[in-house]
Parts: sequence; C-alpha cells; structure tokens
Amino acid sequence: MKTIGIAGGGQLGRMLTDAAHALGFKVVMMDPTPNAPGMQMADERIVAAYGDANATKRLAEKCDVLTFEIESVNADALEELSHNGFPVHPTPRTLAMIKDKLYQKQFLSSHGIPVAPFALPEEAETLGYPYVLKARSGGFDGRGNALVNSPEDIADAVAKLRGAPAYAEGFVHFDKELAIVAVRTAEGDIKIFPLVETIHKNHICHMVLAPAPVSTEIAQRARDLAEIVLASFEGAGVFAIEMFNVGSEVLVNEIAPRVHNSGHFSIEACHTSQFEEHIRAVAGMPLGDPSMKVPAAVMINILGERDGQAMPDGIEDAEKLPGVKVHIYGKTDTRKERKMGHITATADTLDDARSLAEHARSLVSI
Repeated sequence: MKTIGIAGGGQLGRMLTDAAHALGFKVVMMDPTPNAPGMQMADERIVAAYGDANATKRLAEKCDVLTFEIESVNADALEELSHNGFPVHPTPRTLAMIKDKLYQKQFLSSHGIPVAPFALPEEAETLGYPYVLKARSGGFDGRGNALVNSPEDIADAVAKLRGAPAYAEGFVHFDKELAIVAVRTAEGDIKIFPLVETIHKNHICHMVLAPAPVSTEIAQRARDLAEIVLASFEGAGVFAIEMFNVGSEVLVNEIAPRVHNSGHFSIEACHTSQFEEHIRAVAGMPLGDPSMKVPAAVMINILGERDGQAMPDGIEDAEKLPGVKVHIYGKTDTRKERKMGHITATADTLDDARSLAEHARSLVSI
C-alpha cells in the first residue's frame, strides 16, 4: 500500500486524508498542532513546525510521495528531497514561485496571462490611486493587504504589513470574483472543475456558487486561462485559480498550489472531489471526472462568531433539509471569523441551493 505524506494538518489535510483513505492509502502528516483537524485523521503524525527541515525529511522517510496543504511549508527542504529523487508534488520550484506573490505575478505576466497591473512599492504611484499594498508571502483571508487611497495612506499601509516584503497592485473594479479548480498529473494531463463565483465578507470567502452565474463566453475564457496556467507549471496536483470578471474580460488574481476553499462544493456536487483528484494526481493514478453530478450547489463557510471552546450545535437539524451536508472540522477552539466548517447544499437551481444553504447556516452554531 502506498503511503501519502502531507505537510500541514488543517481542514484541507483532514479532507485530503478522507480521500486518501477511501482510495486505500495510508497518510503520514506533519503539523505543529498535535490535535489539528488533519492530525486527528492521519495514520501517523509528526508534530513539528512547518519550516522544520529535519522534520520534513523524517516525513519523507515514512512515505512514498509527499504533498502539502499549506504554502508555508519549507520549500528549500522539499527542493532538497526532490533534487535527490524523492517525489514531491506539486514541485518545490512551483511552490517557491507561487508563494512569493510578486514572482507569481511576474511569472503569469511573462506567460501572457492577464493580471491586474502591479509594481514594486517604490513605483506604486505609477499605478494611480487607489492601489493595494500586498505582502509578497503569507497573506490570506485579507491578511497582508492594505488599501492605499492617497499618499496620506502609505505610512499606515506599510505599518499594517509590519515591514514584510511587499509589492503594489492596481485596484480592480470587478463585476464578480470567480475561481476555478484544476488538476494536472506529472505528465501534464489536465482536468478542470466547473467555474464558480466566490462571494466574500470582510475579505473572507463567505459563499461559493457552482456553477458560476456568468455567460458561456466568460466561463469558456476562464477555462481557457486555467488550461494555460496549469500547462505553465510543473508537478502534479490541484491548483486553485482565483479570478476577477471585469466586463467581458477575465483577469487572474492569485493561484494556490493546493486544494482550496472554492472547491469544497465538489465533495457533494461533483463525480470526483478536488481532494480525491489531488490524491489521484500525486499518487500517479488516472484522474477522475470533475464534472458536476447535480444541477447546482452552494457552499457557505461556517465561521466562528465568538472566542472560546467550540460547541457545535444544530447540525442534525440542518442536515434534515434536502440536499444539505454539514462539515465540521474538529477544531477545539472557536474564534471570530475562524473557519470552523462549511455547509454544502445541492438543488435543481442556484436560487434553491442558496436558500437551502442559508437556512442550514442559520441553524448551526459553533
């Protein structure tokens, strides 16, 4: 039996482990938190910081192939393993490029992929106002971003980023935020999930609508971009591509070299989930069918509404609704706006799925 090593043990690791077990694989996981969501499910655990190079090597010694569910893993340690012939997917070079958002923008632009205008901080004024000052690494869910409306905002923006290396990006007045999850094998076979619309609150993904309510032209343009993006990278696995729809155009915003919040709907709504596709890709198996098996699906994140011990409630009532499934991640402590779980509702129309998902969310507390 092949053993999958996963660096990172959050909820993404938990759902990857479920998929790996269903395919008959064992999972060894590394995370600094012993009782992290994924660590609860793994067959063997290594408790260590993401950047611990020695622990990363120990993880490799216990598995046949290594992957990751968070970008803050040690890319240099993974590169050394890969250089010595150990299979790491996606490749450490891809991880190192994507985790630095300035390098990512430069890479995408050099491949003719449309992105928002960007510049080094000292050249930010060439973008005009407003623009966004962004940390080059480590930012997610709105963290690491600071809006600059005028020269008077620059000092506060720099202070917000706490001296982190940064770049500037032109502010995009978008019509919709979109995302598309795609998967590739090491040999370059590519499968693409349906395009979705993502709706954010306080810079955190609140809801995902699948398929995205956009024209067939926009959907095809996004799909074409996804194929170009994946063909540009190395290594196997799932990539999530966040996009902006601006009029008749689609711009690529950011790429994550891993399974992603925007693809959670696929567990219930697609023939093969993003998590199963990732395990299949890194293990060298044929890819599955990522198409939807239902007409519509809506995913809503369950975010913490208080600080304290997690006490999930209302799950049974929510799951009595037709087509509703509640996922709780097993985090012991809840915090305001912390991702504690998600709800997916499937139905014949997006409106019906959204109503079901919102009703279910109103019943659940944590």
